[in-house]
Amino acid sequence: MNTARYEHTASLLTNEQVLVTGGRYNSSSYLNDAELYDPTTGTWTTTGSMNYVRRSHKASVLKNGKVLVTGGFNGLQRLTSAELYDPSTGTWTFTGNMSYSRAGHTASILANGSVLVTGGRASISFANTTELYDPSTETWTTTGSMNNDRRDHTASVLSNGQVLVTGGLGNSGFLNSAELYDPLTGIWTMTNNMTDTRYYHTATVLTDGKVLVTGGLINASSINRAELYDPSMGTWTPTSNMNSGRQLHTASILRNGKVLVIGDSNRADLYDPLTGNWTMTDNMNHVRSGHTASVLTNGTVLVTGGSESDITLNSSELYQLS
Repeated sequence: MNTARYEHTASLLTNEQVLVTGGRYNSSSYLNDAELYDPTTGTWTTTGSMNYVRRSHKASVLKNGKVLVTGGFNGLQRLTSAELYDPSTGTWTFTGNMSYSRAGHTASILANGSVLVTGGRASISFANTTELYDPSTETWTTTGSMNNDRRDHTASVLSNGQVLVTGGLGNSGFLNSAELYDPLTGIWTMTNNMTDTRYYHTATVLTDGKVLVTGGLINASSINRAELYDPSMGTWTPTSNMNSGRQLHTASILRNGKVLVIGDSNRADLYDPLTGNWTMTDNMNHVRSGHTASVLTNGTVLVTGGSESDITLNSSELYQLS
């Protein structure tokens, strides 16, 4: 990449390019620049910069092909602002502000094309508020509040259209709770708790509709444990452990249905849903945390940036299925 960064976003555009936005270079240098990766040439080019520097924000590719960036932290405060990137012009424009400032939140594209934003850190405390963005009107409306305040949690859109939120860090501590959002009613209901409390974890919807949760942080320790949520039963069951503990990692579902988990080291794990087992695969060239991983249209996984000890990376690498 042209700029070293971590805690940024990466979005696969409808033209098959990957848009990388923001993040930070170090503890005091926050970024508003953006760049594009072209899989056909393997090259990076700069594009228009966002209006605000931000890290720990979220980027969502809308059904119209534009990219909605929400919230984040600019080094001084958490943001309510949102902006839109137009791939056809390479420019950013402001859109409606969220009702609440937030960073470390989630953003999920619902079946009707609206974007559900949940939780995150507000000013001092963590939030249970949620709101919806309507791309047709570029406006936000609040919807039902979660039962728990949380940041650095996960949100997964299930095959039935509901959204499963898991874990995170709440004002009362680490969470193992999970809850479901029903877009038809705007109401949150609790579902069964995970086996482990965790934040900085991942949640991946598998091809069979179950949700695989991996790793995360408990107190100051990365964990290697993984578990599965069955939406039809509302239950959690442990599955086999990863080969190493991870936090601030990524989990990508591949075209063969397996899940590639990387980060917090240079080791890479593959989860096979058919057997419930993990196997080691090729190591990355760098240790990375706070990186991104994008599954390209050809099935290759593009990994960008991240932090390696005290070094912020501008490198990117590709994982190809054998």
